Amino acid sequence: MTRYIDVGDVQELVHRLGAAPMMAEMASFIREDFLRWNQFQKSPRTANHSPLGVIELMPTSDARHYAFKYVNGHPRNPSHGLPTVMAFGVLADVATGYPLLLSELTVTTAMRTAATSALAAQVLARPDCRSMALIGNGAQSEFQAMAFMSMLGITELRLFDVDPAATDKLERNLRALAPVGAAREPVQIIRADSVAQAVRGADIVTTVTADKTRATILTPEMIEPGMHINGVGGDCPGKTELDRRILEQAYQGHTRVFAEYLPQTRIEGELQQMDADFPATELWQVLAGQVPGRLSPQEVTLFDSVGFALEDFSALRYLLHVSQAQGVGSELSLVPTLQDPKNLFGVLASRPSALRRAA
Repeated sequence: MTRYIDVGDVQELVHRLGAAPMMAEMASFIREDFLRWNQFQKSPRTANHSPLGVIELMPTSDARHYAFKYVNGHPRNPSHGLPTVMAFGVLADVATGYPLLLSELTVTTAMRTAATSALAAQVLARPDCRSMALIGNGAQSEFQAMAFMSMLGITELRLFDVDPAATDKLERNLRALAPVGAAREPVQIIRADSVAQAVRGADIVTTVTADKTRATILTPEMIEPGMHINGVGGDCPGKTELDRRILEQAYQGHTRVFAEYLPQTRIEGELQQMDADFPATELWQVLAGQVPGRLSPQEVTLFDSVGFALEDFSALRYLLHVSQAQGVGSELSLVPTLQDPKNLFGVLASRPSALRRAA
């Protein structure tokens, strides 16, 4: 039988364990797998683009497990009552190909994205960071805020979105949580009137906008010494958030750029604006101690995050672990059980179970 986790099951896990603790635990699974980087088969995701969005498949595997995620990105979906991003995923046994887990990944992707952002910031941002500007206040914003509050001790959030209703929603949700940082200090929530106002003096700047366009959310004059930029929204070909000149500062040594998997990020992230030899470092090298993270308090660091299949592998592995530990989820007959594995036609010749007929 295949374990099945739906949206209600994830809601139950969050109710029992809390979203912030779950993201912190998920980050530890992601870290464990990034430290096994060379054990995985990796490739850029397969993407089918249309004028309205993109549908992608994201596979990876090690010697024991294979995982894939189906995910879309359609910025106009909210006008149709649908989320911009929707996803599900499978974790399977490599030795047999048997599907061990089928799970929702829409909510979980938001959690794993925020967990990865905070994990990267732990090694790239200044240790004394306390303020974060959050540019783009849509579906991912609460998750980013919670992860950075709980994992980095952020105590000040500066919010801006071109849609005031999005900021209303984010502020309402955060105040309902009565958020506190890792040091148990109340978090100050500040609404900004512009991107420039939001980022002025911020320790960390997170950009997580949704429009599928080459936007210029941040410009060089907004960048201050010591900032860590968490670039999340530039995540497919033709979609960026940063002025190219911010990245060009890496040639002068003023900025260092980090990514999950460079062959993919050079196609889809902010790096798509740059030449193929543009200097950037993969995050796993920093986590493994092969390359230093932040070199000085004045350095500007950029995490060009597009999301990578290994993070979904980790999230699925975590969901299987925590759902079994908590007794949450159900079992599916996703694959037929055969007395004679060579007689697949026998499934059609058999009568369905009484339970299935009753349903």
